[in-house]
This record gives sequence, structure tokens and C-alpha cells, in this order.
Amino acid sequence: MGDSALADVLTDKQRSRCMSRNRGRDTGPEVVLRKALWQKGLRYRISYPLPGRPDLVFVAARLAIFVDGCFWHGCPIHYQAPENNSQFWKRKIERTIERDREVEDSLTSVGWQVLRLWEHEVRTDTSACVERIAVRLAHKGNSKPI
Repeated sequence: MGDSALADVLTDKQRSRCMSRNRGRDTGPEVVLRKALWQKGLRYRISYPLPGRPDLVFVAARLAIFVDGCFWHGCPIHYQAPENNSQFWKRKIERTIERDREVEDSLTSVGWQVLRLWEHEVRTDTSACVERIAVRLAHKGNSKPI
């Protein structure tokens, strides 16, 4: 997690309002990825009941996809901690990273593959993300569109 080079210019009230507007599902990157997968003929499930609530699931291939937001999951490239209440944010993001590892361990222990994509990867090179998924599906013998 990188140190912030920029001062947090929002007040606590502004920051709270901004954070409350963040979506937990159907985020911009998730929707972009889903549309690209659909166009390629790759069919997936959403809201599938698995630990950690994967954003997309390919059930037959036992592949769980998570699209991790750069801020909320502590992207090593883009995460910048707010300067206000910095200890709170440090602990919160560290716990999220720890929980992500626990979820991944839980899923892999019962035979699932897990692929985590950063929000910035989906935004900057969606086709490469789709290709990574297609390769995983092909290795599981599930390369045909449903």
C-alpha cells in the first residue's frame, strides 16, 4: 500500500458522503467485464452463493472471479490512504486484504479456482482480462460458450 503523495482535501462529511455512494456490486468495472465476456460467448453466473460473494462464477469450471476495487482492496499500484483518520483506513484495508486471502483459501480448499482482477486492469485492458478468464476456462475443459 503506497503512501499518499496528495493531501486529502475532503472534509469528514464530504468523505463520508463520497464513500457511502460506492457500490458493493454491479460496479462499473464489473459491468464492463460482464459485457465483454457475454460478447465473447462466455456465460457466467452472478450472485452465486459462495464464500466471499464472487462477482462472477463459472460453475462448471469451478472458477470464481473477483473484480477488486483499487481503493477498497489496497491495490499496490493505485491505493492511496486518506490522510484523515489514516490509522482507521490502514487497519480497514489490511483486514480486507486478509479477508481476501481467507476467502481464496476457503474456495481453493474445496476445489475452486480463484481469479482476482484489479479494477484498473479491467478499465485499461478489458480484452486481456477476458483472455485470462478464457484461458482458465479452456484449462478446465469448459472453453465452449454455453
